[in-house]
Amino acid sequence: MGGVLLRACAKVNYALEVRGLRGDGYHEISSVLQSVSLADELEIERSRGGFELFFEPEGVEIGPLEENTVYKAWALLWEVSGHELPTRIRLHKKIPAGAGLGGGSADAAAVLVGMNELFGLGLDAEKLRTIGARIGADVPFCLSGGTALAQGVGEILTPLPAPPAHRLLIAKPERGADTGGIYRAYDERRTEGKASAPPVVAALRSGSLTELAGALGNDLEPVTAGLVPEVAAHKREMLRAGALGAAMTGTGTAVYGIFEDGAAEASLRAPFLGVYEPVGAGVMML
Repeated sequence: MGGVLLRACAKVNYALEVRGLRGDGYHEISSVLQSVSLADELEIERSRGGFELFFEPEGVEIGPLEENTVYKAWALLWEVSGHELPTRIRLHKKIPAGAGLGGGSADAAAVLVGMNELFGLGLDAEKLRTIGARIGADVPFCLSGGTALAQGVGEILTPLPAPPAHRLLIAKPERGADTGGIYRAYDERRTEGKASAPPVVAALRSGSLTELAGALGNDLEPVTAGLVPEVAAHKREMLRAGALGAAMTGTGTAVYGIFEDGAAEASLRAPFLGVYEPVGAGVMML
């Protein structure tokens, strides 16, 4: 096999509760995650040696290579397999960075799946999730995708029923959010969050889109909105445009609105704006 082509799907948080700070510096959470059709595309090929990573479009923000999740996934697979894995990866970025949409985690998940296939490593789903958890808290979810309740630091996953059909209008302001900084700011506020996960889970099990939209919640939203006022402004505009419900995803700064199937229309203006759908997988082989 010379190469594989994959789609790495973004995610939104229908619910995000911060349960507390652990001794190791990570936060306990309870979150309901949903894969969406917004996706990066990765082409993974064998190379003559080492690791090569090319980004499209030109000028996309990638930061230091050693901190990139794609590189981390490749390095961990090399470590776990005990074999050199000469790899060339072309990554076409469509998921904006600093958005809370899980783009970096999705890309890492796609590399784990793609390289496992390309090099015939024979790693099962549980092993891939274990490796993924070493890269980031959302990677285990991005490997399986669909709809799930995430607990612990995000690695304990319970599959949930898929939501009723709907469209998600996603908007991201120019400014992004730093995950660590948002959590630190949340800790300094010392305020109790909203119990959003149980009503979202109940709505998914009942199959009611209205209940799901009304139950959306994110404990980190007030913190990020305080730093980036466009978060609250985009949410207000979506609700005015007829969204059944709206919320920020992850640590932000992207905001999504839930619309009836085919009804996601709004006059909202944002640097990143698009209409997407829930999907049942996190990584798709093309």
